[in-house]
Amino acid sequence: MALDNQVCIITGGGSGIGRASALAMAGQGARVALFGRTESKVAAAAGDIAARGGEARAYGLDVADRGAVLEAVGDVLGAFGRIDALVNGAGHSSPHRKLLTTTPEEIRAVMDSNLVGTIYCTQAVVPAMLEAKSGTIINVSSMAGLSPGLLGGMIYSAAKAAVINFTGFLNEDLKNTGIRASVVIPGEVDTPILDNRPVAPDAAARATMVSAEDVAEAIALIAGLPQKSNVPELVIRPTHFRDLSGELGTA
Repeated sequence: MALDNQVCIITGGGSGIGRASALAMAGQGARVALFGRTESKVAAAAGDIAARGGEARAYGLDVADRGAVLEAVGDVLGAFGRIDALVNGAGHSSPHRKLLTTTPEEIRAVMDSNLVGTIYCTQAVVPAMLEAKSGTIINVSSMAGLSPGLLGGMIYSAAKAAVINFTGFLNEDLKNTGIRASVVIPGEVDTPILDNRPVAPDAAARATMVSAEDVAEAIALIAGLPQKSNVPELVIRPTHFRDLSGELGTA
């Protein structure tokens, strides 16, 4: 299996793309550590992996809490002795989408989960990867980072654009160290984050979207490539383009 015996940390591992990625990577032989704010969710995901014969550890933490991240990464290194891949999948959007309606609390929370947490987790794992002269960092962004608009919202779009920029910086900063960075840029994905939209998509709309499992397959593919190869940027979006005008709302 492509990821046999690799050690992979997945943030946002309790639901959505993070959970699907953990299951996909464990299914390819990886030993996984799941980070997530809701301890019960990451524990349940780890239990699902164990029930399928895989090996997983769960950590209930906020990725924007640098001390908690460092402690958890240290525990992963103590348990497994290595970290081969980090998937930065944690993130959420805000109830308000416009410049003048988005609150300071929403701005801070969205930046913390999508960008600050991504930076903290990357800082935490890179020293071990530098020592091993090998590692893969996969950041999950969004099409909102490429094409900002009212659907993604002001602060979510800005945060996801920053994640794309941060990934490019990593490949420059860590050039020729054996560490590679990739950013996966999904279009509409059927995950719980859609419930925060001003007008949540209905079941028929969600059926046309990319699934979390589709994105997880792409993430596992990138992680499983020979270390000499890198996919700096991968866009995955629905084949069907639908009318979104009725879902913009007024928030």
